[in-house]
Amino acid sequence: MRVLVTGATGFVGRRLVPALLERGHEVVTIVRDADDYSPPAGVRVVEGDLLEPETLPPAFRIDGEPVDAAYYLVHSMDGGPGYEERDRNCARNFAETASAVGVSRVVYLGGLGEDRDGLSEHLRSRREVERVLAEGSYALTTLRAAIVIGAGSASFEVIRGLASRLPVMVTPKWVDTPCQPIAIDDVVAYLVGTLETPETAGNTYEIGGPEVLTYAEILRRTRRQFGHNLRIVRAPVLSPGLSARWLRLVTDVDPYLARSLVEGLRNTVVAEDDRIRELIPLELTSFDLAVARALAGADDEGGAVASEAGASS
Repeated sequence: MRVLVTGATGFVGRRLVPALLERGHEVVTIVRDADDYSPPAGVRVVEGDLLEPETLPPAFRIDGEPVDAAYYLVHSMDGGPGYEERDRNCARNFAETASAVGVSRVVYLGGLGEDRDGLSEHLRSRREVERVLAEGSYALTTLRAAIVIGAGSASFEVIRGLASRLPVMVTPKWVDTPCQPIAIDDVVAYLVGTLETPETAGNTYEIGGPEVLTYAEILRRTRRQFGHNLRIVRAPVLSPGLSARWLRLVTDVDPYLARSLVEGLRNTVVAEDDRIRELIPLELTSFDLAVARALAGADDEGGAVASEAGASS
């Protein structure tokens, strides 16, 4: 198939592009600055900006023919003032261009979380992007994931920073929130499998790893891979603002990202629908193996944290 990948310079996109090539697909990517992107051989690169709709149409064609499908892997993980409006406009420009060109399918990687749970700001924005994309004339497939474990994942890099530095953590009650992390290799396998499984067109699926863990368990098991144990002391009086400041003190996380990560931790992010397992059967990667690979850089394709899509926090 002829396939467009947006967000190709990001954490997920850098791993998806070579996976698509290995499966024999033709790939075109759209990036703001081609000089800053070193694509795999055979990838067509188009310069464009999702906020400038007039730059988009060339990316939706290969040798004059419309692409058959497009991946939307764009989200402002690092936040900042006005990011919701930027993400909304990007999604709208993409959807309108894809519809005008005649793209048949679009695949979007969003975030897990039920609307009834009072979603965090970032999860609400992801859900809004999903609704905007659904307005297009193509068949939209949405995959919703929680924390993606891999080198370069914004969420995992914070976990790595905490687990590697602190033998004791004073944390609020969000450490007991359930989460279903998933390895980046499995996310990419689902993204490719979705494209190659026609039955997934027009549907929404939840994807997760083989274990449901609390954030306390995630932190403890990650620190164990550094050869140390972790003691967690719960302090329920810590507000999201104080927690974000604490994160910034003990890790290198961006201030806006710290706040969005902490706000997202209050949401339960567990896959309640496993229909995709029947359509795309995978031997899911265990949490400990996913962490070991991430720490060793074995899954690292040079992805950038700022363009991450799919992680819930």
